[in-house]
Amino acid sequence: MRGKKVVIIDYGAGNIQSIKFSLERLGYDGILSQDAEEIKAADKVIFPGVGEASSAMKKLKSTGLDKIIPQLKQPVLGICLGMQLMCKRSEEGDTEGLGIFDVDVIHFEKKLKVPHIGWNRIKDLKTDLFEGITEQEYVYLVHSYYAPVCAETIAKCDYGVNYSSALKKDNFYGVQFHPEKSSEAGEKILQNFLKL
Repeated sequence: MRGKKVVIIDYGAGNIQSIKFSLERLGYDGILSQDAEEIKAADKVIFPGVGEASSAMKKLKSTGLDKIIPQLKQPVLGICLGMQLMCKRSEEGDTEGLGIFDVDVIHFEKKLKVPHIGWNRIKDLKTDLFEGITEQEYVYLVHSYYAPVCAETIAKCDYGVNYSSALKKDNFYGVQFHPEKSSEAGEKILQNFLKL
């Protein structure tokens, strides 16, 4: 396991330490990097994100990573804001995304309490990312914007509206929840990603 090179993209907009600790618990060394060559050479890439979409995108552009990420060929996992930045655009700060997933990220309706914080259930699970995960498993979320259900949805969540809690296109995966904070289920999902 330790032979696999797992790179966590370090662009100043992530909860990268908790992801690194989760990987270590699973027996992997996560390398923090914003070096294009190192990212391209990785076996697996994790693209985290916490914060505001437009400022996170500015950070990506300042390092040229906005051009590198969509060209990656190995399995890539976007987490939370990372997943949202992989979409076409986001209403948050009217931000142009990386365009990997063919969906726009929108704000929850005003009547709902935002951010949506805490444990919620995921359902309609598809792909090997959710192998061994039961329907209606609880995961941990913190977000005010969401990706609507679309052709690339591989898991859904309900918070006043059914939305995409996970997306997949080719070698790209995205999860709206935080696997590194989602107890045993989150650890299993991370492990499944690392085994892809």
